This record gives sequence, C-alpha cells and structure tokens, in this order.
Amino acid sequence: MEHTFEVQGMTCGHCEMAVKKAVKRLDPQAQIEIDRSHNKVVVQSDQPRDTVAHAIAEEGYQTA
Repeated sequence: MEHTFEVQGMTCGHCEMAVKKAVKRLDPQAQIEIDRSHNKVVVQSDQPRDTVAHAIAEEGYQTA
C-alpha cells in the first residue's frame, strides 16, 4: 500500500534519516521517498497507515 503524509518539522538531512529509520524499524522492506521542500513523505508498506504515522510521530514529527 502507498501512504502519503505531510510531515511537519523536517528541516535537514538528519530529520529525513530519523523519519526513514522510524519507518524501517516498523517495516524493513518499506520503500520511502521524502520531498523535504514540500514536507511530503511517501511510504510503500504493508503496514496500516495509522501505524506508519504513529512511528513517524514517535520521532517527534507531526503527520497529516
């Protein structure tokens, strides 16, 4: 499944890595694309959207 999120608070490469690591801990097979300039994160994962959003939020980033 493809999940698209608007993620607030990503300001640097470290932020991108934190989001990627959070999703990969949840689903090591997940494919993640991040467009920081548009606050957009696209995740290809079998995990439910809410579960992925929660993993990102646990890193301190708000998702919409």
